[in-house]
Amino acid sequence: MSAWDADAPVADSPDRSVEEHVRRYIATNGQSGYMEGGCTNLILTYKGRRSGKLYRTGLFFGEDDGRCILVASGSAITHTHPQWYLNVVANPEVQVQVLAERFAVRASTAEGEERARLWKLMTDQAPIYHTYEARTRRVIPVVVLERI
Repeated sequence: MSAWDADAPVADSPDRSVEEHVRRYIATNGQSGYMEGGCTNLILTYKGRRSGKLYRTGLFFGEDDGRCILVASGSAITHTHPQWYLNVVANPEVQVQVLAERFAVRASTAEGEERARLWKLMTDQAPIYHTYEARTRRVIPVVVLERI
């Protein structure tokens, strides 16, 4: 991210398995961890909405017309949006790493027909999202990342 200090400290996910996944992905430029759980993965780096600190997490993603698509599902039983999503809504200019490539993107939440189309794209790739949807009272956001 051009506006961010490349040497600034970054905190990884507090979930130990996600933290290990992120570190392995970064250390191997995605050669380890790009395909995990049967889905393509990326590393998302974002600013905390309160702290302004940098955080990163690993997420499944899909591709649509050159854009990266994410699903803000959180865990299978939560009724609140994941922290990374709340932070991205507050600070939509984020960075992703796909394999060895790192680039800046702007995040937005898909709505209406676009959300429905992208939800299908993502549930075709990762049917587990249907299970998550059935276990929550919220509408699970679909996030679009466009290069800036």
